[in-house]
Amino acid sequence: MTTKHIYIIRHGETDFNKKGYVQGNSVDSNLNETGIEQSIAFFNKYKNIAFDKIYTSSLKRTLQSVQPFINLDIPFEQLSGLNEISWGEKEGRPLTPQDDLNHEKLLSEWNSGNYNYKLEGAESPYEVSQRQRLAMHYILSNQDENNILICTHGRAMKILVSTLMEEPLKDMDQYEHSNLALYHLAYSNNKFRIIQANDTRHLSHITVNENAKKTY
Repeated sequence: MTTKHIYIIRHGETDFNKKGYVQGNSVDSNLNETGIEQSIAFFNKYKNIAFDKIYTSSLKRTLQSVQPFINLDIPFEQLSGLNEISWGEKEGRPLTPQDDLNHEKLLSEWNSGNYNYKLEGAESPYEVSQRQRLAMHYILSNQDENNILICTHGRAMKILVSTLMEEPLKDMDQYEHSNLALYHLAYSNNKFRIIQANDTRHLSHITVNENAKKTY
């Protein structure tokens, strides 16, 4: 069986990242100047890989992050199954002390194995994992696509890598990430293995705002 190589990246920095705001699924933001610089740095590092197809979420910050590859006429497709988790009513605004308490409760529930727990109007890790499974089944079903670039989001990346590695979601925070970080996975015999994890060496020359380093 041919080995497929799956390159999964988080989108580049946005002004919401810079401010430390949660974007989630409802905020369709653009990359800022740093985010564009990150996307170009990633392109310059990996432009010689012959990607057969690019998949992004339906949010434009992921599409913008891979635009240099799309400019090479590499086929691409947007899948809502790759969207960020919905964080509910706290998306797109400054976080309050109560938000921090709610988030601590959220992580406590997830870490105890309650993957269905979610805030009001939000989405649970289990729900995200289920839509990601459908998206990945679709992506992997094309036998002619062996080098695949996927651009998704922060918490979605944690859930996705955990799901692909068949690990419990309570351990998803082991998969650290930052804007335009790379996870490179190989897929063969119905199993994934990690080759690169949270690789940011291509970004070493780019200064990142401290707020943008926050992850959810």
